[in-house]
Order: sequence, then structure tokens, then C-alpha cells
Amino acid sequence: MNKRVCKTKKASSQSKTYKIAVIPGDGTGPEVIREGVKVLNAVSNRIGFKLDYTYFDFGGERYLRTGETLPDSAIEELKKFDAIYLGAIGHPDVKPGILEKGILLRLRFELDQYVNLRPVKLYPGVDCPLKNKGPEDIDFVVVRENTEGLYTGSGGFLKKGTPDEVAIQVSINTRKGVERCIRYAFEYCKKRNKRKKLTLCGKTNVLTFAFDLWERTFYEVAKDYPDITTDYAHVDATTMWFVKNPEWFDVIVTDNMFGDIITDLGAMIQGGMGIAAGGNINPQGVSMFEPIGGSAPKYTGKNVINPLAAICAAGMMLENLGEETAGKLIERAVIEVTGKHLKSLAAGKMGYTTTEVGDLVAKYVTDLPLEG
Repeated sequence: MNKRVCKTKKASSQSKTYKIAVIPGDGTGPEVIREGVKVLNAVSNRIGFKLDYTYFDFGGERYLRTGETLPDSAIEELKKFDAIYLGAIGHPDVKPGILEKGILLRLRFELDQYVNLRPVKLYPGVDCPLKNKGPEDIDFVVVRENTEGLYTGSGGFLKKGTPDEVAIQVSINTRKGVERCIRYAFEYCKKRNKRKKLTLCGKTNVLTFAFDLWERTFYEVAKDYPDITTDYAHVDATTMWFVKNPEWFDVIVTDNMFGDIITDLGAMIQGGMGIAAGGNINPQGVSMFEPIGGSAPKYTGKNVINPLAAICAAGMMLENLGEETAGKLIERAVIEVTGKHLKSLAAGKMGYTTTEVGDLVAKYVTDLPLEG
């Protein structure tokens, strides 16, 4: 690892310093993280706080070199940071599942990042695959439970490899895990202060044990939030309404598996993986922020990948750290770039290189008037 500090011109000796663990990762991850750090440096310089970066080489190359996904010391070391900024994990020469389980899932579970937060927002100038839908129609957030459900790895095989083979995968849902995720969603909906509507997405008509727990907990917690409107939608209906009437949604809360599925659909209706960012949140600990798209190895080193998702993730990270003005400024800068400059969000079709897109966002971050 190595360390680099961004010193801000406006920061005094009393200004806040945030320790950021940076994991550039695989493929195009380092390229998009480079642009994200560029924008972070611009906004910290503008607003007046410091960012202390420490870089970690976790990913496919390290695994191929050492046979190690995360060293035993990694979790305790990462707990000392204010946030983690992740590029991408995934290497074509590593069997699928090894890096994902050994790095991504392990970090989420052992750092207890129990909420996956996914804004789904269509920005001006971005092509939407939905007919007659614009930015005013697509602006909602999915709160996905992130450490339980089918992702715990509970289950196993019986008579594996035989004609009588049985495979069992168990969805683990605890009252504690469900309630803290739901309560986070209510609090987020309250703070978001838009439609003040929270939708539980589940499958109560079939998954009658797990979602009985989810539904009972949802309506019990709702009593503490009388100003929040609540409703329920089956997951299959939710996917239909994402396509037909996305404007119905404000905040959605759901379990790990359903959240994984509907957030990818959400990414498509907001313009694709090139703009989709997410956070793995532990409100009492260290959280991790990342672009949703993969490592895109075929574009590695070509300077054509879209860095906006990584830049948006950087904005989410700052908001989570309490630097809301800085986070909102990054989003406003991204909106200027999508609305006035880019031909497309697709790699190689933007009309600009990866570096040039980062330069544009950093310039707007520096030049836009501050709000409030």
C-alpha cells in the first residue's frame, strides 16, 4: 500500500481530515478510481477539508501472484478508516466467485455493512430505454439488506454428482437484521424528504416464512414514522412498475436477493451501469462505495471507460461522511456533464476519453456556484 494526502488550500489547521482506504481493484477499476480521486481532490479543495488516501492492491492480480484474496490483517486495518472507495473486482483469469466471495462479500459481512444503498436517478441528457420517461419520472432509492438472506452461504449438497443429488440454499433472515435495515430505510426516507413514501418489496404469497417476518417488522417499525406513507409490492410487480410507472417509487426496502435483482433493472432505466453507483453502509462503522458495473477487462488501459459511476460513488461517500455540500456539488457537476457534453454513456462512445470526463467534472466542481 502507499499513502497520499490531498492538502486543501482553504483548509485551516482545524479542518476535518478523512482517512479513505482506496481499492482500485481490477480491469478498468484503477482508471475510474483515478478520475474519482481527481474529483474528490477538486471538491475537497473547494469546500475546505482534507482527504488522506491509503491504497490497497486487493484484487485479481494480487490473488494470482499470492493465492490470497484478503490478508488476515485486512479487516482490522480497514476498520480504522472513515470510508472505503472501491473500483471494481473481477479478473478474467480468476474463476468466478473466488474474488467476489473472498473480497466483496467478506468485506460486506465482516465490516457489517448491512445496507446496500442504490440511488436510481435519471440525469438530464442520459438516454432512457423507457418510452416517454424523463428525469422527473425516475428518481428513487433502493435500500437492500446486505448481510443476510441467501448470501450467507447456508446450505449444502447431498449425494453431489449423482443422479440423486440435492442442493439446498437457505435464506437466513433475523429479526435484528431485518429490523435494522427497515429502520434505516425509514430514516433515509424521512431525511430524503421527497414523496415520503416507503415501499416494502417482497414475495409474501410464496415466501411465507421469510417475508412474514419482513412484513410484520415493516409495519411495526412504521408506527414510529407516522409521517411516512407505507405500501407493499411483490417483487415481480415491482419489476413491472419499474418499467411502466417508475414515478410511483420514492424509497424501496427489500431483502438481499430481490435487492440484487431489482437494482440492476434500476441501473438500466437510469441509463446503464456507467452511471450507477452504490454504497455498502454500516451506519456505526466503516462504509464502502463503488460503481455498480464490473471491471470491464476488455476496455482496460484504453482510456474509454465511463468514470461517472465511480465519481457518483465518491459523491455518495462524502455525503455519508457528513460532507453533504461537497457530495451534492459532485452530483450537480455530473448533471452538467451529462446534460451538456456526453454523446453517450457507453465506453468509447462518450465523445470524450475517461480522463477528459474526469477533467470536465472536476472543472464544474471548481466553477459552479455553491448552493445555500
